[in-house]
Amino acid sequence: MKRLKSKTMATIVLSAFALMFFFLPSAQAASKTDQKININTASATELQQLPRIGEKVAQRIIDFREQHGKFQKIEEIMKVKGIGERMFANLKELITVGSG
Repeated sequence: MKRLKSKTMATIVLSAFALMFFFLPSAQAASKTDQKININTASATELQQLPRIGEKVAQRIIDFREQHGKFQKIEEIMKVKGIGERMFANLKELITVGSG
């Protein structure tokens, strides 16, 4: 009986860890934004609602679009200093360039 409790507890702990590791970042991002953020029109405050986008990176996004025009596709955000492939992977489901 003691061994069963130990295995059950281990399973619960591992399951909880898996949930935190795999789903919590997505859940936090989803809770911050109910809909996608348009990177062509968003203010610095709106951009900062995105995960790992702080004041400086938000301003770089705004500066980039002012210098280069609207983003044509979301992947172009990786041209902004500080946004690489890994960060883009976390952002791609949360951003849009609009419908035209």
